Amino acid sequence: QVQLVESGGGLVQAGGSLRLSCAASGRTFSSYFMGWFRQAPGKEREFVAAISWSGSRPYYADSVKGRFTISKDNAENTMYLQMNSLKAEDTADYYCAAGRRPTNDGSGFDYWGKGTPVTVSS
Repeated sequence: QVQLVESGGGLVQAGGSLRLSCAASGRTFSSYFMGWFRQAPGKEREFVAAISWSGSRPYYADSVKGRFTISKDNAENTMYLQMNSLKAEDTADYYCAAGRRPTNDGSGFDYWGKGTPVTVSS
């Protein structure tokens, strides 16, 4: 059974940093892309960042480019999202996902975690 479990969310002041983790288990993800999405209250789910399982080809939403960094530790089957210079508009539930087609709308991702909340106070 595939499991993606996020952790690391919390409350942080604007300008601060958080690092989210996504622990993956239950199958081999060697041919998969991994991604982060977020959903703020009353808003649609939004793509944040994605990376191939090999760790190459990371790409980001324009809204987080230069502030967030996606990375992976294949030995630990864990993906990370380092979030710096956080803004109030980054407040959302953050979800990790795994899939063969890294679509920005999330439709190409087959597996999803349950999310971790991030609140940025201004």
